[in-house]
Amino acid sequence: MKGKLIWSIFGAWVGVFVIVVTMFFILGDLLVGEENPTLMGYIFFISAGVVLTGLGVTLIVLTVKTKVERRLKKFLLLTEASFVGFPVFALLHNAVSSLLNTEEAVFFTIATIVCPVGFLVGAIGSIVLRVKKSRTEKKLASSSQ
Repeated sequence: MKGKLIWSIFGAWVGVFVIVVTMFFILGDLLVGEENPTLMGYIFFISAGVVLTGLGVTLIVLTVKTKVERRLKKFLLLTEASFVGFPVFALLHNAVSSLLNTEEAVFFTIATIVCPVGFLVGAIGSIVLRVKKSRTEKKLASSSQ
């Protein structure tokens, strides 16, 4: 049961993430505005962040607490760590830049390049492992009949 719950939450989490990214690229000017951010944009991104964070924390807890295949566990945790790492490293970049009064590149590179790549690797790896597992289960079910 918990395995199915993990996949349901993972699917919802990836779905909401894709919707948020799509909305940002399609309706970015409408939501954020070129000079003055709109209230609709604030409400949308804050509520999406709350939903994504809630689903993400739930997914991390379930992944750590339940017995999940070793590779799958690593991919799921990589996906979540990348999601959490993006705002953390962006804030660190801003804090270090303001404290040193200079442009800081390490945390910025981690936030903008490493975290999205880690997210994609973790999400795609998790999906591939799920598809492989379902195919082997179908083969075993058909061969036992």
